[in-house]
Amino acid sequence: MGTFVVNIIGSFIIGMLFGVAERTSAITPAISALLITGFCGGFTTYSSFADDIYLLLHERNWMMLVLYAGLTLVLGVALVWAGRAVVKG
Repeated sequence: MGTFVVNIIGSFIIGMLFGVAERTSAITPAISALLITGFCGGFTTYSSFADDIYLLLHERNWMMLVLYAGLTLVLGVALVWAGRAVVKG
């Protein structure tokens, strides 16, 4: 659950940062790389997500695997969109 929450929050933050970068010149490409790739990349944890998926596969916990992977993907994309929408107004 912790990895899921961090990935979802990180998706929203990434969306907001991309939105600010697109809307203004306040974020340079270098700062964008630092914040989006560096901070958000370190905050969200694909490797932990992959390990969680592996464990669910190993445990044959199919329902939790589908829910976790599906919700992470769908909510992650939705929150990137929402973050951009909040910034763009």
